[in-house]
Amino acid sequence: MGLTAIAMQRLLGVDEPDFGHLLDDMVHHDGAPVLAARYCRPRIEPEICFRLARPLRGPGVTVEDVLAATEAVAPALEIVDGRIRDWRITLVDTVADNAGSAGLVCGPWTPLDEAPDLAAVTAELLIDGRSVAVGTGKEVLGHPAAAVAWLADTLASFGAALEPGHLVLPGTMTGAPFVEAGRHVEARFGGLGAVSVTFV
Repeated sequence: MGLTAIAMQRLLGVDEPDFGHLLDDMVHHDGAPVLAARYCRPRIEPEICFRLARPLRGPGVTVEDVLAATEAVAPALEIVDGRIRDWRITLVDTVADNAGSAGLVCGPWTPLDEAPDLAAVTAELLIDGRSVAVGTGKEVLGHPAAAVAWLADTLASFGAALEPGHLVLPGTMTGAPFVEAGRHVEARFGGLGAVSVTFV
């Protein structure tokens, strides 16, 4: 999902989320090097990744429904990218560009029943060891699970649903700084651990 944080909606001048798809070739191992030249003008976002154990079919999905369907959560970094010059994009452009989603780096999984309150989780984003942003789960529609519920309800209008095994990125907890070759990015999530990637 994209544009669930007020910071990102203000950045792009929109007032609603959007969504795209995670594909197998978009997934990178925690700590692995990633080729920056693969992207046009990449940004990085710290997010809490959900792994579902049960289906979620809208309409009417609640935060409680999402949490009941979630097997585990993990600290994650989403690589977002855009093909529009200077990132002068509208909501229509992000939809056409897979909601800007271009990559996923996923950290260690924590069973949901062992995880802290996701709305209260703090994420600190560091680039080359320097803290550049801090945010909490509340930045994501008030609760990251609320974003997943929005997605399930929206998919219902297309006759689709979230299924067991699906991974869902609900949206960034901070802004989305640009990254480039030579940068090491780490996100530290209170109660969930850390995740990192190096652009080469």
